[in-house]
Amino acid sequence: MSDSPRSPLSVLFIDDLPDVAESVADLLTVCGHKVRTASCGTDALYAARLEAPDVVLLDIGLPGMSGWDVARRLRAQSTGKQPVLVAITGYGTDRDRVCSADAGIDLHLVKPADPSQLTALLARVRGWLRPENPKGNVRTSAEAA
Repeated sequence: MSDSPRSPLSVLFIDDLPDVAESVADLLTVCGHKVRTASCGTDALYAARLEAPDVVLLDIGLPGMSGWDVARRLRAQSTGKQPVLVAITGYGTDRDRVCSADAGIDLHLVKPADPSQLTALLARVRGWLRPENPKGNVRTSAEAA
């Protein structure tokens, strides 16, 4: 990733609903980010191995493997830089948020996510990944709010 504060992020968006995946990918692409999509956990893990994303936006209710399982596996398979993991899901209870945190998910957003909320979130993430934060340490959900 370039050092420019406006440099694009590499984003992996995981959702099993094609219309949702396409619309979010289109929005983020228009904002200048490089976006790859996956519709299930297996495809997401493969995509993340091919090109380590800066950010992974993932649904929790995925077929075959939950978003929480995907997050755990991404954390385990990642070498070096860890991606910022953001749940974008219909699962919105306090227990769901705890499960997300336990799985290594950095932020938990409840659908529908407002487009301006997503673009603002990625602007903050870009700041977290800048050179003055070389380990790519992210803020907790409380700090990000």
